[in-house]
Amino acid sequence: MATFKDVIGHESIIGHFKSSIELGKVAHAYLIHGEKGTGKKMLAGLFAKTLQCEAGGTDPCCRCRSCIQADSGNQPDIIWVTHEKPTVISVDDIREQVNKNIIVRPYSSRYKIYIIPQGEMMNPQAQNALLKTMEEPPEYAVILLLTNNIDRMLPTIISRCITLNLRPVRELDMMEYLSRIGIPAAKAKFCVGFAYGNLGKAVRLATSEEYIEIKQDCTQILKDINKMEVYELVDAVKRMSKYKLEINDYIDLMMMWYRDILMLKVSGSPDKLLYKEEYGILKQQANYISFEGIENVLDAMDKAKIRLEANVNFDIAMELLLLTIKENQNGRSNRR
Repeated sequence: MATFKDVIGHESIIGHFKSSIELGKVAHAYLIHGEKGTGKKMLAGLFAKTLQCEAGGTDPCCRCRSCIQADSGNQPDIIWVTHEKPTVISVDDIREQVNKNIIVRPYSSRYKIYIIPQGEMMNPQAQNALLKTMEEPPEYAVILLLTNNIDRMLPTIISRCITLNLRPVRELDMMEYLSRIGIPAAKAKFCVGFAYGNLGKAVRLATSEEYIEIKQDCTQILKDINKMEVYELVDAVKRMSKYKLEINDYIDLMMMWYRDILMLKVSGSPDKLLYKEEYGILKQQANYISFEGIENVLDAMDKAKIRLEANVNFDIAMELLLLTIKENQNGRSNRR
């Protein structure tokens, strides 16, 4: 049974939650913003659990009926909004699960709390429907909007919320946590370097079989790309499409490879490499690619992410990326 003490990092947000409870100034709407894996659901769930806790403290007691119900997902006054369509939260979802339900007073608690994960998936109609409720909420209502992309939220929605931005978790805290769950130091260091302060991302890479596959596939492509023909690049993109939902993480692993190459070109030392086990091939590739080539490759990776976010055809975006990598990787004449 988790409490705020189990959260790694995010001290300022936890402090805000506790202070608002202590002072009796709980807002009607919060917007919790951070990339996937940063802990939005855990923070929202703990805040909701604490607000409904019968002990009335700034941490859930984990013993009362409400806390037990919250931990089992059966607290009747904590509502997690769901959606059937995988990429959109529709106006009907909001009307049925929030607007029509919120007028009924809490069943057994002080508050009626609505948690909306992936809030950026609400289409404009859904956001406007929610806005009507947010403009005149019942005194017992609390809405927790969670989003990976605040830019997709209507300004009118944002203006009605207290916005809480999740900051990166300190590397030392992440290393300590990974060590605690049994991840060897070398592997933990790689995962922390990959995650850039996102603990969930580091844990997924360290423990998920799928993420281990992604790393292996990514590494193999980057090791072989110098000698790959165009048809082999097309085949590689087909393999990558298996990981379409995690493609940003895939590209981040590619970025780490080229940052290692850059480190070798600058220092010549393997000490700070993340792909230490690939030192030989990294050193060889560092001799072929120029500083300008590395910059071109990293820029191409950023552009690929932007194209994919804009729903450009997956195969085209990734083929362009691999062709750019190959073109710049083989730039012997520009070697610096």
